[in-house]
Amino acid sequence: MVKIPLQAEIRSGGCQCGAVRYAISTPFDNPHICHCRMCQKAFGNYFAALVGTARSGLVWKKGKPAVFKSSAIVERGFCSNCGTPLYFAYDSSERISVSIGSLDHPEAVRPENQYGMEARLPAFEILHTLPGTRTEDDIPAGMMEQLKSRQHPDRD
Repeated sequence: MVKIPLQAEIRSGGCQCGAVRYAISTPFDNPHICHCRMCQKAFGNYFAALVGTARSGLVWKKGKPAVFKSSAIVERGFCSNCGTPLYFAYDSSERISVSIGSLDHPEAVRPENQYGMEARLPAFEILHTLPGTRTEDDIPAGMMEQLKSRQHPDRD
């Protein structure tokens, strides 16, 4: 199991609107993506990107996530205001997996494993080959001034 070092600047996160913020004081481990159908639905995406840590090390600094019991033994936390997926956890575990995308510095955590391969969508294999553009290249010049993000900044 790979341990990701403690670095204060990469150990905080929260939802898109800023209603829920957290800090993590315990090491990260098991950075992964999960292709299972439950994770696809929970994240509204091809997969869920998650990283584990001890429940004891996670502190909710602002607000609390809403919880959905996606099975008899699993809960998933999310922001009830904006819908951002925040965590996945087995009820009986002392571990919790936070969504990598909700970290203030998601680029600092690289997935090292994949789960739920039976549900991996065929398009996943070609995503890296698709052409791409930058956001500002796709928005007409007159609209760029109007595009004011309401997203919470990636910091407290």
